[in-house]
Amino acid sequence: MSTEISQTVFLNGEFLPIGEARVPVLDRGFIFGDAIYEVVPVYGRRPFRWPAHLARLQRSLAKTRIPNPRDSTGWTALITEIVERHPWPDQFIYLQVTRGVARRDHAFPAHAVPTVFAMSSELPPVPAALREDGVAAITLPDERWLHCDIKSTSLLGNVLARQAAVDAGAAECVMFRDGFLTEGSASNIWVVRNGTIFGPPRDHLILEGIRCGLLDELCAAQGIPMDIRRITREEVLSADELLLSSATREVLAITRLDGKAVGAGRPGPVWASLHAAYQAAKSA
Repeated sequence: MSTEISQTVFLNGEFLPIGEARVPVLDRGFIFGDAIYEVVPVYGRRPFRWPAHLARLQRSLAKTRIPNPRDSTGWTALITEIVERHPWPDQFIYLQVTRGVARRDHAFPAHAVPTVFAMSSELPPVPAALREDGVAAITLPDERWLHCDIKSTSLLGNVLARQAAVDAGAAECVMFRDGFLTEGSASNIWVVRNGTIFGPPRDHLILEGIRCGLLDELCAAQGIPMDIRRITREEVLSADELLLSSATREVLAITRLDGKAVGAGRPGPVWASLHAAYQAAKSA
């Protein structure tokens, strides 16, 4: 039996093997992608930056007008139990809340009960080769909708962008809207120039990753200047270093962009400082 099949998941108040979990076909998450989700890394059996993840979960529910099915204590208890039911010291928890089951109609149903799903998977360490060599990325136009700040399960634009990167032999894409940097398909993107790290505005055009707040803190502690502003494509293409951050890949250097070296073509000193500080934060 595979590790995946042996997972225990939570679905609408019940813990059960993942192979037995069933959702009705009229669930609006299935029909419309009318749902939000959250991904929480766990290190040493402790959820990492959980209050920030919980706050984003609550913001996404409020922005989509999906009734919040649990209070903060209830969400924390669910996370705790999911972690305890699995043997891995390092895990990542996937949470999903849909608007619920109803007759297919675009308008919100009056009395649907939200569907709540949660599962844990083992979180392997970031491979040494990726840390030592960095990863390749490609540039793409950002063709997604204008509410990227909502962590919605409606991810077709992100899926197509990631597949374009895979087809090009790259790990990620770097997207631009109207000539300005937004983000990757599943990561935030950072530009380093002259020792300063730059990030795009945290508005409706990007999903503000929980690593954004973490990098704010790490840069302040490491004495690395940070500037949040609109970043042109030309600034990205001439960066000294290019970084990505995400819940499962932490912070990685992008060392090749569209087949060309970024800076020296190797992970640089700002990445090295942030990576070391990130590891320290995980064990704090």
